Amino acid sequence: MTTELLLGGVVYSPAAPDATAMAVTDGTVVWVGSDDVGKALHPDARVTDLQGRFVGPGFVDSHVHLTSTGLALAGLTLNEATDRTDCLRRVAAFASVTDEGELIWGLGWDDSGWQGADPDDRRFPTTAEIDAVVGNLPVYLARIDEHSAVASTALRRLVPDLEAAVGYHPDEPLVAEAHHLVRGAARQLVTAAQRTRAQRRALDTAAAHGVVAVHENGGPDISGLDDFLALADLDHPVEVRRYWGQAVQSAEHARELLAISHADALAGDLFIDGAIGSHTAWLTEPYADHPGHTGISYLDYETIRDHIRACTVIGIQAGFHVIGDAATASVVAAFQELAAELGTPALARCAHRLEHAEMVSTEQAVVLARCGVVASMQPLFDAEWGGPGELYEQRLGVPRTAGLNNFAGHAREGVILAFSSDAPVTPIDPWSSIRAAVHHHQPRNAISARGAFAASTRGGWRAAGVNDGLTGTLVPGAPASYAVWDIDDLVVAGSHAGVQRWSTDPRSRVPALPDIAPGARLPRCVRTVHRDTVVFDGGALDGGPA
Repeated sequence: MTTELLLGGVVYSPAAPDATAMAVTDGTVVWVGSDDVGKALHPDARVTDLQGRFVGPGFVDSHVHLTSTGLALAGLTLNEATDRTDCLRRVAAFASVTDEGELIWGLGWDDSGWQGADPDDRRFPTTAEIDAVVGNLPVYLARIDEHSAVASTALRRLVPDLEAAVGYHPDEPLVAEAHHLVRGAARQLVTAAQRTRAQRRALDTAAAHGVVAVHENGGPDISGLDDFLALADLDHPVEVRRYWGQAVQSAEHARELLAISHADALAGDLFIDGAIGSHTAWLTEPYADHPGHTGISYLDYETIRDHIRACTVIGIQAGFHVIGDAATASVVAAFQELAAELGTPALARCAHRLEHAEMVSTEQAVVLARCGVVASMQPLFDAEWGGPGELYEQRLGVPRTAGLNNFAGHAREGVILAFSSDAPVTPIDPWSSIRAAVHHHQPRNAISARGAFAASTRGGWRAAGVNDGLTGTLVPGAPASYAVWDIDDLVVAGSHAGVQRWSTDPRSRVPALPDIAPGARLPRCVRTVHRDTVVFDGGALDGGPA
């Protein structure tokens, strides 16, 4: 047996709220406490001096798209484009150094924040405008939410009968089926070697941000089976749980699809609807900036119900992509029907999931909690689009934005929370996500730093169906999955007065967390370890796992 003793830091552990040291033996946390006791109990251990750093359980990002994240990290990103003209300029510059016939895969443009005196500079680029700057190159430019995209003529022509697909427009961004078809054509132009490099790049980035596990949300329309199967063979120390988003009609169908896809579960990005930014989230009332339009419904009620039933019968997770309130109403009604038919214990044992769950009422949250449903949510969505005059208000109007991304409401009713990035939609950056959850634009929807930290660690494991009381924590008996951080200040109370949900008295024995107040320097990762394997090492520590 080999034991490592980490000394001289701050260890975040409910077993010892004032711990400064932790011992790990053969991949398992065996002890937490004070330095002197640790040295006495483990005199022969290999010692790592933490030098005052913070040690916390490793983060879990419960919703990512690894290939597109990796492509974005090394390719064309348009997040910083300020208007249509600037967007086209960036595309032209990238095209000028791209070989003839090579795919340009870009993403991140967001016209909701574009400025300019000319109204034309505040709208999306058209196919004709893209063609004018790229010539014959195949170009796929996804909107920031990845639910619509501009595509060059060269790429569009790779899809036979595209004009007949739902969501087609000859010059404007494609949505729905037309978007999925063009995205599929773009995927076919990504080589196996490019895909592997992209996936590794994304996982390396996750590890450098203290993430020890991610949940890949794949499906026929978002990534394709080739991409999904390739992840099963990827050798990388960051753990990948793989969700395949395709509906099944029966238990037999579910077993067949699991065998073909090698998926861990049939959940993730099984689209009930689209996204608010692309006007494809399914709403009960029309969009404020698109009168008469209520979005898109991809799945009918019977399909939703049958998918949950089939997965429950064989004891695996089901799940859906759900954003609009009409989409939420449909899936909640299905859970209500199945609770009466199968019983809530059968549903809760499976830990079924809803991705995003942005528009959920109190009454609906009660149903989801009773059925043991996990809400996999993205706090950075509110940080990016929840402010006054920003995308949510533009699309929905002020009254409907008040209840969006209601983390506190979900937690209050007992819904299990897991936080994630939906990378590449927002970056893999758990501390920024925690800050966003605590400092929500609607203070009543915010949660405490402790709650947000739990949703980013233990909550991610619960979203994967792991609820052993140990995984995702640093207590004796837990897997040694942790990250070491350079920090400035530690605080016990929440950074926002409105979300101080526990005692600030030191005698309360609440473990401290790094300060994530606006303006505070967020922690910097110096080492990430998963089950005693170093997955990231910034070179700032001496000693540690071999």
